Amino acid sequence: MTYLGIDIGTSGVKALLIDVHGRALGEAAAAAVEPVRPHPGWSEQNPADWWTATLAAIDKLKAEHPLELAKVRGIGLSGHMHGATLLGKNDEVLRPAILWNDGRSANECKEMEAALPSLRQIAGNIAMPGFTAPKIAWVRKHEPQIFEKIEKVLLPKAYVRLLLSGDYVEDMSDAAGTLWLDVAKRDWSGELLALTGLTRSHMPRLVEGSAVSGQLKTDLAQRWGMGGNVVIAGGAGDNAGAACGIGAIRPGEGFVSLGTSGVIFVSNDKFRPNTEGAVHAFCHAIPDTWHQMGVILSATDSLNWLSKITGQKQAELSAAAERQFGGPSEEIFLPYLSGERTPHNNAAARGSFVGLSHSSDPAKLAQAVMEGVTFAFRDSQRVLADAGTRIDRLLAVGGGSKSNLWLRMIATNLDMEIALPADGDFGGALGAARLALCAAEGASPQTVMTLPPIKTVIAPDKNLSAAYADQYARYRALYPAIEEARS
Repeated sequence: MTYLGIDIGTSGVKALLIDVHGRALGEAAAAAVEPVRPHPGWSEQNPADWWTATLAAIDKLKAEHPLELAKVRGIGLSGHMHGATLLGKNDEVLRPAILWNDGRSANECKEMEAALPSLRQIAGNIAMPGFTAPKIAWVRKHEPQIFEKIEKVLLPKAYVRLLLSGDYVEDMSDAAGTLWLDVAKRDWSGELLALTGLTRSHMPRLVEGSAVSGQLKTDLAQRWGMGGNVVIAGGAGDNAGAACGIGAIRPGEGFVSLGTSGVIFVSNDKFRPNTEGAVHAFCHAIPDTWHQMGVILSATDSLNWLSKITGQKQAELSAAAERQFGGPSEEIFLPYLSGERTPHNNAAARGSFVGLSHSSDPAKLAQAVMEGVTFAFRDSQRVLADAGTRIDRLLAVGGGSKSNLWLRMIATNLDMEIALPADGDFGGALGAARLALCAAEGASPQTVMTLPPIKTVIAPDKNLSAAYADQYARYRALYPAIEEARS
């Protein structure tokens, strides 16, 4: 028997097949049309692009691994969180989805918190523009003709699930990022829904990520040569999915993700919010488990931005920075290109270079960008510690983890060893496939979601600890000074 994990990203969809032992049997990917930014701070995407890419990815698996695909018993989904997909009658998409990194609803966040002082207590999180509920509050105010037609609000992977199975269902980890969930109770909150003019009827049914949410439509099973009843698991939001893929489901286990955005993720046995530090406190994708995250919006995206303006590839910039590295850079970079979540919760924050000179070449700027992102991770670690969170183990995932220099910076600044898994995919697609295995076979997540073999462990460089502590203090002083100058 085999199990299929589908990871829906903004840039494309990845599909991964595993066997009952969790071994990868085949994978395929398909690109999606990139998000658009019709106005500064906006980010939107056509939901049809997720479905087109999903079909293309699984069709590739059918062409390259038909025998393995035919044995699929379960499908799991992972996807980018918070995206507001608005459906009208007959599941008509009413407008482009408003994505996780869209910052237009800052005013609505303030209005929601003022209208319901207990919001943070119920949701366990600050109202942030990235979350789904403020986006709907914005639509209600600025696009009332669209709001009046809303029948359902789905997150990205729930929309793909709808087309796969015909069911409106969401898992707890993704639902926790909407700001409509009572995270401690793992249920929709009538009070939070009423703030945006919605009711439970507008929401999908909730299930745990390792539970069965529905079955694959017959015509799609036939298209891909699958026999019998193929169940679809609840799945996970992208970061909870990555945690399932890397085995971070026990208290104190976590990872640092160097992807487009950056995340420090740690699993918890209890619901532990820390709204003062803009920490995310969400349900995990498995029962009776929660997690916390410090989230920065522009991690490798910051290096991608530098790549575009210098005309050099990210790998070239990273390699040049490593060749000339000798300690903290003279230049300091604030990585707030899309605003910031943890710890500032400021969608209007903007990036800055400070300390430029005639010797500031692309290699030095690349080092400053990598250090700025590293300091943002250090900010997240600081506020997680303020919440009393214990981190016992951190593994590195994401495209940026290919840079040994970046990992050394992070290990030194967090004063923690960072373990790098052996070659393999430990992202959302693997986590989704593992959840599919649990749903299809009734297997225990604790048995299925084991830690991967480790290739190497990056230790902190104690010789640079003091210098980086000084540089971090300068970095922290810049944000309030720059925000005061901009106001």
